Amino acid sequence: MKEYEVECIRCGAHYTKEDVVYTCRKCDGLLNIKYDYSEIDPKQVVNAKGEGVWKYRTLLPFSNETEQVTINEGNTPLYRCDRLAKSIGISDLWVKHEGLNPSGSFKDRGMTVGVTKAVELGVGGVACASTGNTSASLAIFAAKADLPCFVLLPKGKVALGKVAQAMMHGAKVFSLRGNFDDALRIVRVLCEEENLYLLNSVNPYRLEGQKTIAFEVSEKLEWNVPDRLILPVGNAGNISAIFKGFSELNILGITDEIPKMTGIQAAGAKPVVDAFKAAKAEITPEANPETIASAIRIGDPVNAAKALHAIRDSGGVAESVTDDEITEAQLELARVEGIGVEPASAASIAGLKKLVELGEIAKDERVVCITTGHLLKDPERVISICEAPIEVDADINVLRKMLRAV
Repeated sequence: MKEYEVECIRCGAHYTKEDVVYTCRKCDGLLNIKYDYSEIDPKQVVNAKGEGVWKYRTLLPFSNETEQVTINEGNTPLYRCDRLAKSIGISDLWVKHEGLNPSGSFKDRGMTVGVTKAVELGVGGVACASTGNTSASLAIFAAKADLPCFVLLPKGKVALGKVAQAMMHGAKVFSLRGNFDDALRIVRVLCEEENLYLLNSVNPYRLEGQKTIAFEVSEKLEWNVPDRLILPVGNAGNISAIFKGFSELNILGITDEIPKMTGIQAAGAKPVVDAFKAAKAEITPEANPETIASAIRIGDPVNAAKALHAIRDSGGVAESVTDDEITEAQLELARVEGIGVEPASAASIAGLKKLVELGEIAKDERVVCITTGHLLKDPERVISICEAPIEVDADINVLRKMLRAV
């Protein structure tokens, strides 16, 4: 078994791999999986065979003998986007489309590790609060592992495509009269009382899977890192995880730099942005977060402390964008580069455009934007922002005339 410790980032308390713990029992601080990097051979990372999350098993908290719960997640494409780069005014833009994971979002990376850990611990079931993508992914992995699955969703605040996935894969779905933060508060208590394993991003094992985004980006760029990595921020686990991944590559001497981690939130749900701009160590939660980007409609992100550290330590920034800017970016990404994403994903592109206009991002930077979820996660939104289909008689002459008039 690979040796590691679970360490509190606030007080330094340590826990073992057998402990079922999500935040520090002494100070309620966030937890981090800590390896002895002197025992890890960088060549095992660089020369690893296979594809996807488990290709990087050397930097995951399991032995080679552990049977992983997997649906072939990871190995998502990294697209060079020259037309969009020219439109925005930069020279080197890449988009890593995490919406092409099996469930349609980046959450699969965390769930393959988290549910594998749940099986290892022998828990009675798994649970989460969700704005949609977490519940969809967890339901799929729980079905694969033959574990009972319970999800709490804020009523009327989750795109139907995501609810449908959770229901289809057998999760017990509770529609909570409240917001995501209410759901997370409640599910954490239920997990403690009912022998359920919590798989929100407060669980440090989930972030171990999500950090593999950094490994894939670096490998695709021939073990070079971009100048800047931009991604949407909701519960703030992903930016924290990816920063950890880049940091590990740097510690092992595989790469020389860490990208400027740049987090984008919606204007109606931006506690991390507010804390960053005010140079505060802690966020002030947003009691009533609102945005069309439901995946990042979170007012009290649990990983805010890790996210702020990632942004500041890497020399990055945090910025917010309006719903109109998100919609414009969603349409442009689809129609210029052929990449269809849900609204929250487009926040990274909207943020890039805004930061270039503000002069925060130099035109010669190599930028990688992360898009986190597939277009079909939120089909209702797509229909509402696109032109309606044109009804026409089944007459070739009518159609020919209409085509020629375009």
